[in-house]
Amino acid sequence: MTSTLHQPAELRAQGPFDLAASARFLEAFTPAARPDAAGEPGTLRFAFPVDGSRWHAGVLVRQRAPGTVEMSVVAEGEAVEPAISQARRILSLDVDGGGFSTIGAKDPVVGELQARYPGLRPVLFHSPYEAACWTIITNRIRTTQAARIKQRIAENYGEIVEVDGQRLASFPAPEALQQIEQPLGLPEVKIGRLRATARAAQEGLLEAESLRALDAEEALRQLQRLPGIGPFSAQLILVRGAGHPDVFPDKEARLHAEMRELYGLPEATVADLAEVAESWRPYRSWIALLFRAHREIRPAAPS
Repeated sequence: MTSTLHQPAELRAQGPFDLAASARFLEAFTPAARPDAAGEPGTLRFAFPVDGSRWHAGVLVRQRAPGTVEMSVVAEGEAVEPAISQARRILSLDVDGGGFSTIGAKDPVVGELQARYPGLRPVLFHSPYEAACWTIITNRIRTTQAARIKQRIAENYGEIVEVDGQRLASFPAPEALQQIEQPLGLPEVKIGRLRATARAAQEGLLEAESLRALDAEEALRQLQRLPGIGPFSAQLILVRGAGHPDVFPDKEARLHAEMRELYGLPEATVADLAEVAESWRPYRSWIALLFRAHREIRPAAPS
């Protein structure tokens, strides 16, 4: 793909944000690991199909000052603004995090995690569509194996976008994914489900804004109507795909184990933990990420 590198846009976060923390998370957290995460500190490069279009875009993001990032876009002219908007969502910069620190001021456990991972916000899949495809690929196989298969799909059916000297494989847009035929390490049933997911995306059933506008329970019910999407996958799509900031992941056993340990509640049920998380509103998804980061990656030293 040959496109133009457009002049950088400056984006400001509302509330704490550290791009380097996001990059460390992507490098170290196996389920989210991406080969493009590594590089100079405070820099991310990624490529993705632009929502609702046939275009692909590449994005180079650098942090220039606390809470401020500079974003350069490689894309066709008409895709630049939609790509910037989508990249804001991917980095969770479209959410006002001004009240995030106040949760930790009231809850010492949360406060300690916020101090340990300052400025860490969820880094999302590029779209709910891509998150849904990931849940289908990874079902019943190892995460590392699923990541290799997803990369092969991107290389075979997506677009190669050069971003700041690096060639990145962008996941195929829904129209292209419908043409998938090679097994690529997947059984036929998963190929069929990927095609069905691509059709759902084309029909507007996996739009981030629409999913976030719904009541969370209704959004989860709608997602579970898709072939191969169960309760756990639906939550991942809504939280890590659409970027809903305020969902308690009641299907994430590792999150629950970490909450029991840090809160000293070894006998707590999931319902009990959900009640604890009520005090995290309106950032339940974000705070859940801090618990998962604490469990899955080596702690980062506070700034």
